[in-house]
Amino acid sequence: MLLKIRNFVLLSSTVFLFSGCFFTKQVRSTGYYSPTPSGSYIQGNEEIKNSPAMHRATMRPYQVFGKWYHPTTAGVGDEQRGIASWYGPKFHGKKTSNGEIYNMHAITAAHKTLPMNTIVRVDNLDNGKSVVVRVNDRGPFVGDRIIDLSYAAAGAIDMQKKGLANVKLTILGFHGKVATTEAEKQEKASVSSYYIQVGAFRNYSGAKITQDKFKMILDGNYNVIIKEGEFEDKPIHRVWLSGFRSIEEANDFKAANNLDGAMIIAE
Repeated sequence: MLLKIRNFVLLSSTVFLFSGCFFTKQVRSTGYYSPTPSGSYIQGNEEIKNSPAMHRATMRPYQVFGKWYHPTTAGVGDEQRGIASWYGPKFHGKKTSNGEIYNMHAITAAHKTLPMNTIVRVDNLDNGKSVVVRVNDRGPFVGDRIIDLSYAAAGAIDMQKKGLANVKLTILGFHGKVATTEAEKQEKASVSSYYIQVGAFRNYSGAKITQDKFKMILDGNYNVIIKEGEFEDKPIHRVWLSGFRSIEEANDFKAANNLDGAMIIAE
């Protein structure tokens, strides 16, 4: 089977739908976040993007500047340490990665792998100050930085002038609110299924040909499906190999079968 796959030329036009740190209506927040009675860190005058479909989409692997990023399981209480930076006027009013409009006066942040609307406490280890932010964008993609704060969030921990800070991140909750119940505290942001995309076609016939060819050379452990969708407001037919139980299994399959141009999808 391996030889057959190596000899099969993939006629794919792989599409990457990513806009990290590219920032819909400008909204001004006059102060730092404080939770509403429901525990939400989404203020009433904000327009946010928050749906199960978006949550799943933000857990898919993506590529920026030739490097792959793989969102993995995250849980309430998880911590990270590293360098924080901030971004402001250059991106103000532009779309974030989840389709919102970046407002540098709101208390938000960009993170490379956490789901959108994750609530994170950021402790500035250089001065002891902290701020609670909501993730609504991807980034930063510079060096070893782990989070990009909005202008206002950076001001809350007194790092605007310096530009960088040593920080500790602590996940407080998902879906725009701090976890308060035991069920919420046990929630995990995870990926349940993995696929390998071996082709993407405007015409269904091209996808069907590719599906049939892979069906002939795959064993019974995996299946080949056609995933219907849209790209740039036009139909797109993606051919996915399904049945992978982990990203490691999918990566091993890619390497063993020389599928260097294929893309791993997580849902």
